[in-house]
Amino acid sequence: MSVPDSRSTAARPVAGNGYAWYVVGVLILAYTVSYVDRTILTLLVKPIRESLQISDTQLSLLHGLAFALFYTVLGIPIARLADRHDRTRIIAVGIVVWSAMTALCGFARNFGQLFLARVGVGVGEAALTPAAFSVLGDYFKGPALTRALSVYTSAIYLGAGLALMIGGAVIASVKPMQLPVLGYFEPWQVVFLFVGLPGLLVALLMKTVREPPRTALGNGSRAAVMPVRDVVAYLRERRGAYGYIILGFAAASLLWNGAQAWIPTFFIRSFGWTPAEVGLRFGPVLLVFGTAGVISGGFLSGWYAKCGHIDANLRVGLVAAALMLPTGVVAPQLATPEACLVAFAAFCFAGAMPYGAAAAALTEITPNQMRAQVTAIYFFFLNLAGIGFGPTVVALCTDLVFHDDLAVGRSIVVVAAVAAPLSLLLLWLGLKPFRRCVETVDF
Repeated sequence: MSVPDSRSTAARPVAGNGYAWYVVGVLILAYTVSYVDRTILTLLVKPIRESLQISDTQLSLLHGLAFALFYTVLGIPIARLADRHDRTRIIAVGIVVWSAMTALCGFARNFGQLFLARVGVGVGEAALTPAAFSVLGDYFKGPALTRALSVYTSAIYLGAGLALMIGGAVIASVKPMQLPVLGYFEPWQVVFLFVGLPGLLVALLMKTVREPPRTALGNGSRAAVMPVRDVVAYLRERRGAYGYIILGFAAASLLWNGAQAWIPTFFIRSFGWTPAEVGLRFGPVLLVFGTAGVISGGFLSGWYAKCGHIDANLRVGLVAAALMLPTGVVAPQLATPEACLVAFAAFCFAGAMPYGAAAAALTEITPNQMRAQVTAIYFFFLNLAGIGFGPTVVALCTDLVFHDDLAVGRSIVVVAAVAAPLSLLLLWLGLKPFRRCVETVDF
């Protein structure tokens, strides 16, 4: 099926104006908070394992599958709501849910309770990014959209870096607590309480964000959300472009998320760093180089576009995968923690580069009334591979292949050696069908 060739008459906000960038700022804050809540677990491996008596593989399920299961599955129906209803309200409700469930992680007394609380975090966070991408697609266009999405995506690295720094500081300073009625809390439980509750303030801030007029509507109707069968038919007709984009970036995500989940533990086990030391040393590296990487990816895409490449956004993915391969293989094998930290800084830069460009690539070929749904499908595969399986693949290598907790670095090497070349191949195969799709868009 094809989308009728007509355009919305709704006025588009001026791309790049002050209020549009204010919206980006609020969404960045929400995404940062979500990533703090999502990734704080990476710094709590040792105390949680000791407290709950679980293995690396079980811990990886808490970090990955528990979160990703409902985060990915619920993303699609929530995205359908976002394609029809007020997206800013949907985001606000999601923030309240994931913040409350993060705090609830602090009340967990066993593996099952913590698993269910992490599921709740994923349920809440499923509301954010598909709706946010759709909103930004109505505030920006062209290269400005790529830059806006890259800046928004930088919150991943702001949040992950802050999670390490704040978590490390809290772990170092907080003592076990005995609270009236609520009972005994270990330091790792207090961390969850500390990082979960501030998100409620961000939910209130979302009330200052205006729902923008919807643009690029194939049939000119603001409320014309496409039925699922039409979305599937649209994607099937363009399966070469969508398939290679989604699978190529999913392979990169598996490597990035798998490594990120275990790099703090690598430094703790291999070099004897404390959680506080990891937070103060690797946290800033992740924050600075991850943020620089994703923003650089946006500018690199703009440079490719100025050079006349209509596949500019996919080229950024190819560059990123080509850089992730050597840095991901070399970094865990260096002899000193300082050398490892420098190499992981390069890995963080490369791993962060492609995701703003990836989002923009999808927006280029997707009409508005299915944009949130397509974004949710993209994130279904991206996060199922990355968040759901990435940490567990590394943990399974450690537990079942090397049978040694100290081998977590070698496990990261194995995953990098397989996932990065796969991402390169898939994105390279996607260049031609993506160019064809861009040349024939009819909305």
